[in-house]
Amino acid sequence: MRVTVDVVGAGGHAKVVLALLHSCGWPVGVVVDGSADRQGSTLLGHTIEREDALALGADRRVVVAIGNNAARRRVADRLLAAGHRFATLVHPTAWVAPSARLGDGAVVFAGAIVQPDVVVGAHAILNTGCSVDHDCVVGAFSHVAPGARLCGAVQVGDGALVGVGAAVIPAVRIGAWATVGAGAAVVRDVDAGATVVGVPARPTSTSPGRSGT
Repeated sequence: MRVTVDVVGAGGHAKVVLALLHSCGWPVGVVVDGSADRQGSTLLGHTIEREDALALGADRRVVVAIGNNAARRRVADRLLAAGHRFATLVHPTAWVAPSARLGDGAVVFAGAIVQPDVVVGAHAILNTGCSVDHDCVVGAFSHVAPGARLCGAVQVGDGALVGVGAAVIPAVRIGAWATVGAGAAVVRDVDAGATVVGVPARPTSTSPGRSGT
């Protein structure tokens, strides 16, 4: 059965999701966004519509193309309650080990590497050129940003953000909704909701739970 993918969100992250879909040859149904300012404009050749343009059907899937982790969870929960089903996407230039498991709605972008026995939760983002080594667990609605590196057996909690170019040593735990700053070197566990920055990474007073592309 040929599946059509609808895209929810029309910001920068949605642009990269659309590029992935085009690269895979997946047919795109509608691109929708809740912002009236975006509706009627175009994104990579697709007209942005209202969310009520989404259709249910056995041949339809949705990807929630919103970079902010908390917002992505809110939208995904609402769509799930309405009966929508989600696409799990892997860019053709990414490498995912056969024993890795990807949750519903997870997206693996160009150049990412996912090693054996990795578990990736629902609606998680493995962004451009990141690497996730053996036996890692990446929680639902989390985001491993471009160029980030997770060594073996790292655990990333639900909703956490591992920032651009960050590196995490083996077997470290990053708590739910924590934020690891760009370029940080994480050498010890990170508490849930905490924000850590620097080399080595240390806590900061920055508000927890931020996300982004």
